[in-house]
Amino acid sequence: MSGTVRPSHHWGRRLAAALLPCLLAACGTAEPARQARPAMWLVADDDTKIYMLGAMHALPRGTDWKGGKVAEAVGTADELVMELSPAELAKAGAVFQALAPRTAPLAMEKRLPPQALAGYRALEASGGDFGGDTLDDWAVMVLMGQRVAQNAELDSSDGVETRLTERFKDARKPIGGLETAREQLMLFETLDPKTQRTLLTRSAQKSGDAAKDVGALTAAWGRGDVAALEKVINEDVDAVPAARKAIITDRNRRWSAWVQKRLEQPGTVLMAVGAGHLVGADGVPAMLEADGLKVTRVQ
Repeated sequence: MSGTVRPSHHWGRRLAAALLPCLLAACGTAEPARQARPAMWLVADDDTKIYMLGAMHALPRGTDWKGGKVAEAVGTADELVMELSPAELAKAGAVFQALAPRTAPLAMEKRLPPQALAGYRALEASGGDFGGDTLDDWAVMVLMGQRVAQNAELDSSDGVETRLTERFKDARKPIGGLETAREQLMLFETLDPKTQRTLLTRSAQKSGDAAKDVGALTAAWGRGDVAALEKVINEDVDAVPAARKAIITDRNRRWSAWVQKRLEQPGTVLMAVGAGHLVGADGVPAMLEADGLKVTRVQ
């Protein structure tokens, strides 16, 4: 792939998964969890139910996660809400192309220490030049994640949001989003240069372990093991506090406020967001509980 990104589902959902320098880990190789039962929570009042499903934006083929309580939530929900609506996802490639270029080229040899540079070059050699010299650090990281996904023959068309979108479109039910494509990309574009460089360096250093990391991540997700999910995610993001605040905590706070506002309207909603947003002390369920709402783990 060249240093630009075509508007497509592939990169948009991959970036949505970039909660962590584990962007690469979210795209590695893993055995399908044939009967995956991902964690899901419910917050409700007298006339409103909001199911919160932890999603994986890309999954190995054959992973069956649509049974259990998820099937019930999908069947009863009046609407689907994801990080990006289908309309915003369609804009994402063009937004990336506008934001990703640097004002002046900078060679990767001047950005990365030897070990990280070796990992970057090995990944680049597996499928062609990234054009990274002309791109911001965060954008290079996104393209690296894409390459790992391509090499592992993973595709976001097998991810949770893609399948849910198909179901809700077929049922003629509305599909909304919590963010715009530009808002989501600006989370990365506006990270300070030191944080961007740290994220890129860690991703390049860890690129050789992507398959192992995603194996742990996908297995924990499939078991609904929130403690293991939190551990896998936190091992990376806790090392980059500025990224954690911008990409996880602050967004979770906004999404928690959205849930509380949505409870004022009757109906049933299925909210599907990256699984990392729903675990830990700064996950959306924990934030809602801290505000006095009853949150029930239903799967």
